[in-house]
Amino acid sequence: MRELFLALLNGERAHGYELKQSLEHEFGDLLPALNAGQIYTTLGRLERDGLVVGQAVPGDSRGKRVYELTDAGRAALAAWIELPVSGRRLKDEFFMKFVVVASSDLAEPRQLLEEQRREYLQSLRDLNALLEANGKGPAGELLIEGAILHLKADLEWLALIEERLALKEEEV
Repeated sequence: MRELFLALLNGERAHGYELKQSLEHEFGDLLPALNAGQIYTTLGRLERDGLVVGQAVPGDSRGKRVYELTDAGRAALAAWIELPVSGRRLKDEFFMKFVVVASSDLAEPRQLLEEQRREYLQSLRDLNALLEANGKGPAGELLIEGAILHLKADLEWLALIEERLALKEEEV
């Protein structure tokens, strides 16, 4: 979130509620709900780290503050923009669960795979319905379409795990 706040503050001052509104405008209900505590905690950390500076709004009895980027904040934002996001997804909760549970004989591996497949297929149906409902805007549509592509890849991955499991069983 911190980098998103830096990007939203680039070139203009804003208070926490305006940052929340900007994120909600772009992503709607696709992002987890942001509460004021999260927003102001993040802004406080950015200020502590010297990336933003906050100033009290004159005459506001509620203690409202507006924030703007510092030179260090602009440098951190530029570094974040230039740095590609890692494509590695080696920490996969289902796969770790599958390996540990299957190796400990806590559950039948094929049953785990089938349950996960059902979950992925339901998620795929839910995302397709969300996409068809429209009204999410271009950023929302792209986010949903990306999630759909990841789910399709995850379904292919489950098929690969099943193939390897079958090969292992043939060896025994």
